[in-house]
Amino acid sequence: MLGRPGCHLCEDALEVIRRVAGELGVGYEVRNLDESPPAERDEYWERIPVTFVDGAPHDFWRVSEKRLRAALTGS
Repeated sequence: MLGRPGCHLCEDALEVIRRVAGELGVGYEVRNLDESPPAERDEYWERIPVTFVDGAPHDFWRVSEKRLRAALTGS
């Protein structure tokens, strides 16, 4: 997930990611947009949090637990 400290949507998204990843036994990474390269900041600044699955953008702003689970299980 790509987000920023103090972002309430990022906190909500991380809660969903932690729950789903924990249940499925998959890892995840949280990156701070403030520490990202300028091109990445420009691309995603207005869309955080951004959830990635296998390196590809998956969801913006809000994380759908159902969509995330399906993407991680291939169903």
